[in-house]
Amino acid sequence: MQNVSVSVKDLSLSFGAVTVLDTLNLDIKDGEFLVLLGSSGCGKSTLLNCIAGLLDVSDGQIFIKNKNVTWEEPKDRGIGMVFQSYALYPQMSVEKNLSFGLQVAKVPKEEIDKRVSRAAEILQIQPLLKRKPSELSGGQRQRVAIGRALVRDVDVFLFDEPLSNLDAKLRSELRVEIKRLHQSLKNTMIYVTHDQIEALTLADRIAVMKSGVIQQLADPMTIYNAPENLFVAGFIGSPSMNFFRGELQLRDQRAYVHANGVDFDVSAYPSRAPFVHGQKVVLGLRPEHVRVDEAASGAPASHRAVVDIEEPMGADNLLWLKLAGQSMSVRIAGQRRYAPGTAVTLSFDMGVASIFDATSENRL
Repeated sequence: MQNVSVSVKDLSLSFGAVTVLDTLNLDIKDGEFLVLLGSSGCGKSTLLNCIAGLLDVSDGQIFIKNKNVTWEEPKDRGIGMVFQSYALYPQMSVEKNLSFGLQVAKVPKEEIDKRVSRAAEILQIQPLLKRKPSELSGGQRQRVAIGRALVRDVDVFLFDEPLSNLDAKLRSELRVEIKRLHQSLKNTMIYVTHDQIEALTLADRIAVMKSGVIQQLADPMTIYNAPENLFVAGFIGSPSMNFFRGELQLRDQRAYVHANGVDFDVSAYPSRAPFVHGQKVVLGLRPEHVRVDEAASGAPASHRAVVDIEEPMGADNLLWLKLAGQSMSVRIAGQRRYAPGTAVTLSFDMGVASIFDATSENRL
């Protein structure tokens, strides 16, 4: 088993009567890339700031490399942090921005030069060392900000939404750079984002947060394919998972979810416990797990629907249909085209569907 690099134990944080983090526990393995994912106000950046020492916790403890750092100053925690804003010194060159913190810490000049050179090489910013931040693009500035954390030569890197201020193309490029950086350095990295694409592409594990509580902690494919509850299922995926509220019915040795007059055969669903007849449930189907005019996993294409809207997206197309009295999205291959008003038949890959209890909202 891998050693634990960062350990958060029974961590709570309140501002007056408002609880932001509630008895939170989290172990991050040595060399792991962990993403804290959630919408604004869920507590992800607050948790990162607690680990960094920028916020004093109300209760609980934080350990970094088996050292209790709960009340240590940020500079004594062995971390490097990259913020959403670049926070570069405008009057200093890139080289000075990279070296300034080391100079303040009285690191020998020879060691500073070595670390700056190494960071510049890893991030491919050697030609920029003599420039000032005003002469750099947004992506270049963020590389410098990452480099400033990199020269500290620490065990744990903290990223607080570092790509939020960049356009889509730059975000995509820097995402690859950060992944490559982690594969090269093998340091522990904790990364905060509200962007599920960043989370799914970067993470070894994702902690999905809501209201200061971790809803699910797992690898990206488990989070995507087997969400632990209705919140995680709805938060992950673009477009979102299709949901149908109904009840379980057991008849003729088969199981169905009956929703708005439509029967979904869920006999192939890998439930964690035996189905209960009459139980109120929510059936979740990802757009790519619906088949149009073809059978899915041996299930006949028996549900009829009409195309409402077609969204061509290049490699694939999104169809919006009406089924069981509600709109649903279906993802199909890009070369397949359907005009609005076209009648289609549907089948479903129920082996990869999700079913949740309607009351607890937990996965069945």
